Amino acid sequence: MEMNANYTSLVALGDSFTEGMSDALPDGSYRGWADLLAARLAANTPGFRYANLAVRGKLIAQIVEEQVDVAVAMRADVVTLVGGLNDTLRPKCDMGRVRGYLEEAVERLAPSCERLVLMRSPGRDGPVMQRFRPRMEELFDFIDTLAAKHGALVVDLYGTPALGDPRMWHVDRLHLTEEGHRRVAEAVWQVLGRAAEDDWRTPLAPGALPGWAARRGSDLRFAREHLVPWIGRRVTGRSSGDGRPAKRPELLPYDDDPRTP
Repeated sequence: MEMNANYTSLVALGDSFTEGMSDALPDGSYRGWADLLAARLAANTPGFRYANLAVRGKLIAQIVEEQVDVAVAMRADVVTLVGGLNDTLRPKCDMGRVRGYLEEAVERLAPSCERLVLMRSPGRDGPVMQRFRPRMEELFDFIDTLAAKHGALVVDLYGTPALGDPRMWHVDRLHLTEEGHRRVAEAVWQVLGRAAEDDWRTPLAPGALPGWAARRGSDLRFAREHLVPWIGRRVTGRSSGDGRPAKRPELLPYDDDPRTP
């Protein structure tokens, strides 16, 4: 299929990043880059079908076990797979195991679709993320290797200064804001060979920096409301997605979803 092909279906696999946290809609649900991408692809393709199998908190083994077979059976034109980052953020992480599951996923998904899209996820600076950065970079290097081997596309968001801006991130410092998700959707759109609507790499306009007291207050709130619960789940092996169903489990016409904007 040519890069400018008229894609008729999209299936998105992954965790909270693909589920759309924290691009919140008025009803409390999340939209996110995959929904935005589907809307743009559907705008020019009547009957365009979309499924989003992502569930927050999922590790790469869970994505393989719970999502890959479902996606393979759908035979979509475009499949996006973003996974493994939650593994790298666990206190203990067997990177060999992560690579093995990721390779299994790519080997099964690539023949099932016309275009497989992988991603080097965005990251922001800070002491929490800095600790896990070597693992993240090992994961992203392996994603490049898999893409070259299986003819997949890679959306490279990692290290892009604009997406490292704290204003692109929710107060939990783990999930993108509405503007961050919009830029990811634009990046995937362009990797799929579509005409650019704007430059997703453009930095945000300079803004006034918060003072020490405001930064300290923000750090304390982050630690209390997000970091401590997050660490607790990691230590006990729990996940925020335990028992949660897939966001959009069936490959249906995009307009059939009552949540579509």
